[in-house]
Amino acid sequence: MLFSDLKVIDAASFLAGPCAATILADYGADVIKVEPPGGDRHRSIAANHPSEHSWQLTDRNRRDICLDIAAPEGHAVLMQMLKSADVFVVNFSAAQMKKHNLEWETLRAVNPRLVYAEISAYGLKGADAEKRAFDLTGFFARTGILDWMHEKDEPPVVAPGGVGDHATAMTLFAGIMMALYKRDRTGEGSFVHTSLAATGTWANGLALQSVIAGVDTAARRDEEGWSNPMQNIYTTGDGRHMFIAVQNIRRDWPKLVDVLERPEWHEDETMQAVKPLFRNRFQAKARIAEAVGCLSAQELGRRLEAAGIVHGLVYRNAEVLDDAQLIDNGVIVPFDSGLPGADRTLATPINISGEAQRTPQRAPKIGEHSTEVLAEFGYDGAAIEALLASGVVRQSE
Repeated sequence: MLFSDLKVIDAASFLAGPCAATILADYGADVIKVEPPGGDRHRSIAANHPSEHSWQLTDRNRRDICLDIAAPEGHAVLMQMLKSADVFVVNFSAAQMKKHNLEWETLRAVNPRLVYAEISAYGLKGADAEKRAFDLTGFFARTGILDWMHEKDEPPVVAPGGVGDHATAMTLFAGIMMALYKRDRTGEGSFVHTSLAATGTWANGLALQSVIAGVDTAARRDEEGWSNPMQNIYTTGDGRHMFIAVQNIRRDWPKLVDVLERPEWHEDETMQAVKPLFRNRFQAKARIAEAVGCLSAQELGRRLEAAGIVHGLVYRNAEVLDDAQLIDNGVIVPFDSGLPGADRTLATPINISGEAQRTPQRAPKIGEHSTEVLAEFGYDGAAIEALLASGVVRQSE
């Protein structure tokens, strides 16, 4: 497989860092998860669900060693592993890195070819360098994305957890690939870093660049509500929601009038594209909403498709998993995990000609491969037994 010659040590917790390692694992990398005694707190997201569903998605296709790196013997094991690793993924704070003597300059001396990949909340400099965050705070709230996600006089809605983590994971993965490319050319490893805030700011770039240009659309929305009737979500007669996205208004507005069977709008001075329509945008929005409410989602979708108007039904999450288009394209894939409620999963959204992804394998139990991993890194039976007896290393039953 594409990355079968890569050895990755994943000591990160929760989603963003481990998810970047999962992309490598899906294309064949040997990813070894390093979990602390008691396990990664990420496991607690699934509460008592027997499949630990979030863990299965983010930490599949890897092996696991349960290792107390705070103990000198445990730290020595990790350093032994890093001597021959290609990539080290971590999201510890700077204070934690210093405490465990795992800073980039230290590891660079141990393994000059190592790609050290780190995710932080808000970056490595400034007053908030040590501030903790999850994607809901660091990716969505701090970067202004939530400033868009509300209606006039209403607070922002709560964004779905994990979205910012997965986007940030893609950023880190790209950085790892760049560093490996550099290593191929120079023979030297690199320090790779991104943050939830950096990725969220980039994701919100269109809105932020607009503010730089003097057009703060989010602030305008605060004052008067969402004002574009041509790009809006409308409720159908059967209670579904359809996003109608008309970009070329002069071309497509007359088509939408016909779709909605409102021929009188063709002659209505207040409903003419483009200036009259937007001058009366709230009235237009209400009239479109009324017309959409007379149609089922299926009928509206059929008409919009026939007219060539860009649109999208707002799928319910359960519907996404049965979407034939996603299944046909290998986005939703079978998952033979052997666990209840884990018969499907989501594939890495990158396809490369001639390169297959690994068939998804169940995420590991805490310390499931501890003794196996130790043996591979040169520890003999007596040394392994001593580490297990001391509690520095733990092996699941």
